[in-house]
Amino acid sequence: MRWAEMAAFSPIFRTHEGNRPNSNWQFHSDSETLKHFARMARIHASLKNYVAEALEEYYKHGIPLQRHVAMHYENDPTAHNLQYQYLYGRDIIVAPVYIRGKKSWRVYLPNDVWIHFWSGVEFKSGWHTVAAPLGEPPVFWKKYSSWNDTFYKISQQEHP
Repeated sequence: MRWAEMAAFSPIFRTHEGNRPNSNWQFHSDSETLKHFARMARIHASLKNYVAEALEEYYKHGIPLQRHVAMHYENDPTAHNLQYQYLYGRDIIVAPVYIRGKKSWRVYLPNDVWIHFWSGVEFKSGWHTVAAPLGEPPVFWKKYSSWNDTFYKISQQEHP
């Protein structure tokens, strides 16, 4: 389920359906997993226009969709040392939960005003510990993004 959360904010959203189905959990293994997967797939699809704009930037300038935070915050020494979070395009920051059972997560936000994707709470730069239950991975968008309305609508989609 955590994999599906990260994939929702990544260029490729796919399953490995059928990969050792007797030993690997499948997206359709139970109704809870299927519902979670469907929601993350809807979020991924809802970002299509944002992704299209980021792809244009890639085609023109070679800047990938998933980027190290320091690419846009080159004067931030903390950003240079981040390993487990990334920018998705210019305006979304993702800090995937990768430890089983974690319900909160520590994330670094560079110098901007950031909106927590699930609560709508504003955060300033620095280290923050945020709630990270299943279905609400640590994701933030820049408050002054031209995609603000789109991100808000996506964040309000039905929760599991």
